[in-house]
Amino acid sequence: MEKIIEVQHLNKRFGDNEVLKDINFSVHKGEVVCIIGSSGSGKSTLLRCINLLEKPTGGRIIYKGKNILDDKHNVYQYRQKLGMVFQQFNLFNNHNALSNCVVGQVKLLKRSRAEAEEVAMKYLRVVGMEQYIHAKPKQLSGGQKQRVAIARALSMEPDVMLFDEPTSALDPEMVGEVLKVMKELAESGLTMLVVTHEMGFAKEVSDRVVFMDQGVIAEEGPPEQIFNSPIQERTREFLKRTLNQ
Repeated sequence: MEKIIEVQHLNKRFGDNEVLKDINFSVHKGEVVCIIGSSGSGKSTLLRCINLLEKPTGGRIIYKGKNILDDKHNVYQYRQKLGMVFQQFNLFNNHNALSNCVVGQVKLLKRSRAEAEEVAMKYLRVVGMEQYIHAKPKQLSGGQKQRVAIARALSMEPDVMLFDEPTSALDPEMVGEVLKVMKELAESGLTMLVVTHEMGFAKEVSDRVVFMDQGVIAEEGPPEQIFNSPIQERTREFLKRTLNQ
C-alpha cells in the first residue's frame, strides 16, 4: 500500500513546553486513521504540523518520498494536496456556499471559473448541500457550515483530508449529519486523518486508531484491538473515562 505521508521522529516545542515527542507514524492511500486522546495530548498540534500550520521543531515529514521540511520544498504546493477541515469551519463570511468552494480552486489551482463551479457543485452534492449554494455562512446552521467546509476542501481534490475535531463546535443534533458525510467519504476510499473525540466514529469507520497521551503515541492499532483489548493502562483509563460519560 502506497504511503501518502510518513512522520519520522517529529518534535514540537512551544518555548520550554515539548508538545510532541518523537512521533512516528504513517498514513497509507485509502486509509482512515483516527487520532484520539485527552485534550492537551498533542492531537491537533500533530495535525497542524503535518500541514505546516505549525513548523515542527525537529524530525521529518515524508510526502511522496520527499521530506517536506527541507527548505527547498514548496510549502504552498504541498498544502494544496492536503484538505483541511477545522473545528470552526473557517468559511469566508462574505461568500456564498458555492463561492467558498470556488475561490481556492481559481486562485491556487488556476482553474477557470466554469470548471471550478462544476467541481464545487460535484462536492456540494456529495455533502448534501447543493440546494444551499447561494446561502451565505450566516444563513446556515453549524452542521451545514461544516458540510460546506468539507466540500470546499474536497474541491481542491487533495491526496489526503485532515479533520481537526470537525464536530466539536456543533450542537449535538448536528453532529450526526457531519459524521454521516465523513463516513460516506471514508467508504468512497478517500484517505483521511481525523482527530476526533467521537469514539463511535473512530470505532466504526477507522482502519487504524492512534491514541496520543502527553505528546507521545501511547498505542496504535486496528479499532477492535484499541477499543476491545488495549495494551496500555493509559489507553484503558482514557477509554473507560470517555465511554462511560
